[in-house]
Amino acid sequence: MDARRKKILFQNQHRGMKENDLLIGGYTKEHIEQLNDEQLSRFEALLQEGDSDLYNWIMEKEPIPDEFDNDIMAALIAYKNKL
Repeated sequence: MDARRKKILFQNQHRGMKENDLLIGGYTKEHIEQLNDEQLSRFEALLQEGDSDLYNWIMEKEPIPDEFDNDIMAALIAYKNKL
């Protein structure tokens, strides 16, 4: 695994909010190797947002802002739905 993917994986498994560690970290662990550079960039942008916002968007408690309504968010929601 390259350094960029390792950094993303580490960040996602240590977000600070246990629910996000499990949801986002679990998704990342399973799928990080399949993401292309553009998807990684979208993922990195998403990860700049706060934990409570991410959790609420993934759990579909709040509408996803247009700038984050993309394939990565859809994949995170699908991952949550299969758990």
